[in-house]
Amino acid sequence: MDIPMTTHRRAGRRRPPPALTFMAGAMAAAMLLPLVYLLIRTIELGPGAVEILLRPRTARVFLSTAALAAAVTTSATMIGVTLAWLTTRAALPGRRFWATVTCLPLVLPSYVGAFALVGALGPTGMLQSLLQPFGVERLPSIYGFPGAWLALTLFTYPYVQLSVRAGLRGLDPSIEEAARSLGRDRRRVFLEITLPHLRPSIHAGALLVALYTLSDFGAVSILQFNSFTRAIYVQYTSALDRGAAAVLALLLVLLTYAILTFEYRLRGRALYYRSSAGSKRAPALVPLGRWRLPALGGVSLISLLALGVPLIVTGYWLTHGWMSGERFTPHADIVFNSVLVSAQAAAAGVLAALPIVMLAVRYPGAFSRGCERCAYIAHALPGIAVALALVFFGARYAPWLYQSRRMLVLSYVILFLPLAMGSLRASLLQMSPRLEEAGRILGRSSRSVLTSVTLPLMRPGIFMGLSLVFLNAMKELPATLILGPTGFHTLATRIWGATEEAFFARAAAPVLILVFVSALSLWILFKHEEE
Repeated sequence: MDIPMTTHRRAGRRRPPPALTFMAGAMAAAMLLPLVYLLIRTIELGPGAVEILLRPRTARVFLSTAALAAAVTTSATMIGVTLAWLTTRAALPGRRFWATVTCLPLVLPSYVGAFALVGALGPTGMLQSLLQPFGVERLPSIYGFPGAWLALTLFTYPYVQLSVRAGLRGLDPSIEEAARSLGRDRRRVFLEITLPHLRPSIHAGALLVALYTLSDFGAVSILQFNSFTRAIYVQYTSALDRGAAAVLALLLVLLTYAILTFEYRLRGRALYYRSSAGSKRAPALVPLGRWRLPALGGVSLISLLALGVPLIVTGYWLTHGWMSGERFTPHADIVFNSVLVSAQAAAAGVLAALPIVMLAVRYPGAFSRGCERCAYIAHALPGIAVALALVFFGARYAPWLYQSRRMLVLSYVILFLPLAMGSLRASLLQMSPRLEEAGRILGRSSRSVLTSVTLPLMRPGIFMGLSLVFLNAMKELPATLILGPTGFHTLATRIWGATEEAFFARAAAPVLILVFVSALSLWILFKHEEE
């Protein structure tokens, strides 16, 4: 057995099937609809677009947004990789429980999580009230860059954790065992063998964190950090200047393209699959020994900050509302709507991502790389920009889609397609193309090889892609508000409607239902992937 981390052997010597090329190109073209809309609005603005670009304030917002994205990506990657290893490979007590709990911050809407952090850790929050008998009259301010960095780190590290978890489950343990048999200790095996093989998963998760940070509005707005997305929302809503908002959004696209180019250069051309025969099996869990209690303490602290604090504040809202006479109505129809459209978006997102990923991994080249980058562009844009683009094209060219649930699902696919692509790509990179070639040599058709060989071996990545799209669609707000059919409500819109009117007690029940439904779905997925 050898450990292949050598120069990449180009898989693009064979021409890709025309059907695969067509499907990948069609998906990439659909992802470009928001960009086309922004270009149209910018052209309509005329010379005023140049004036907006040359404003000193534009440069300041650009640099502050880039700095926030870099800081959040670094910290979220460190936390996500650590938690993925602890809940997948280490003998951590209650691994499945911690795997579910540590991923749940992903389902909290950023504005709810940020408001909860302010209510708990703000200068005059709940923690300050507990410390007041000890003479603490005011805690340090949580607003600005520090608060935005903390909130976005806590709510985005699951992107890295889920991606790396899928990578660890797809990694052949015999590679690490071979290194151990040659005398390397566990630390060197992790740093020199495991971590390099996880590069695709780490890069995929880190890229999603960076793009989420660029597109977030809720957390930066509540924590008073002036990011690009906040400036775009102000232009769209307060100033009603869609031309200026389009110019700022195009700058966000340029920043996204720079990040994608940087990630592509970091990605390298190494192979990540084993080149010899053999079957995969479950790895032996690594005993933590004296690190068992510190590991439990660290996992508990992250869970407390990222999930416990928002739930405690939400529970306080709920209790306070109940004692004040607030009555809570059932939300069965809203839960059904949320689960239905999120499940449809998850399935559609994975199906749409599959041809792009297969083309990029098995047939690398300029066209496949272009398709892959097109898919990531919309993920960094605010949901309101994507929604308005679909309203523009739907009203003019596809009235049969306008104000329908299909249009809403399409917006989720455009927004969250990269979430599925990252996990699928990492899984496909860990699978040797020789297995598919063997199936074709034995006379099987390409469709048979896909369904009987490729997809079963990509199962960890498929499950992670489904869960990531599902969880993000559950909490998506701007696209749902704009594109949802008349009278169509989800948990996210109900939460927003209550918090916008400062009825926090009324928002508490939907928040808790959202967390419960998401926790149940994650638990089912994790249980199924381990069978």
